[in-house]
Amino acid sequence: MIALRKPERHGRSRYVLAAAVLLAGTLGAAALARSDRSPAEPADLQAQITTRMRTALEQSDPGTHHHAGHGTQQAPAQGAAEPAVICGVRVYGYEPAEAARLTEVRTVYGFHLCGIAEPGQPWDVAVKLAGPVIVDMSTDPVGIQVVEATAEVKYVDRLRQMFPEKYAQLALTQALTEAEMADLHSRYSTAAGL
Repeated sequence: MIALRKPERHGRSRYVLAAAVLLAGTLGAAALARSDRSPAEPADLQAQITTRMRTALEQSDPGTHHHAGHGTQQAPAQGAAEPAVICGVRVYGYEPAEAARLTEVRTVYGFHLCGIAEPGQPWDVAVKLAGPVIVDMSTDPVGIQVVEATAEVKYVDRLRQMFPEKYAQLALTQALTEAEMADLHSRYSTAAGL
């Protein structure tokens, strides 16, 4: 007599059913988690902060983030468009550190390197704005504060006054990543029409 193995087959179908339920639940949770973001927002918080910081710097008046009294470009000729500001950024950190959403981030500490993309001007001769920067995300428009030395305070001391120690150490040793620098050069060339 041949014994049928129904119990094993029935056991496998339980596993398949359990896997299908688990998969459906996971997909549903993922859809809910993404439903509060616009389709254009990057998925992770660090990428969202980087994008917001870059956008804020590129849309601000270049005088807002220049350093050491260096001026920006000359005023454009009458009727000419303002040259674009193209920035690369690096986020060192943000507060509150436990923020889980972009709307919860109040302050960003990082580095910026921006070039004024005047038509036909290569990167090497562009007016550049660079250095550690604090972006206040709690205001509209965002606040931008750069580290500058004064007659009384050396640059490194001013940096330590403005940045929390853990971010000040990064600001003294790290600028843009190679990938961010390559992206900056590419976007600058496009904006300058090169």
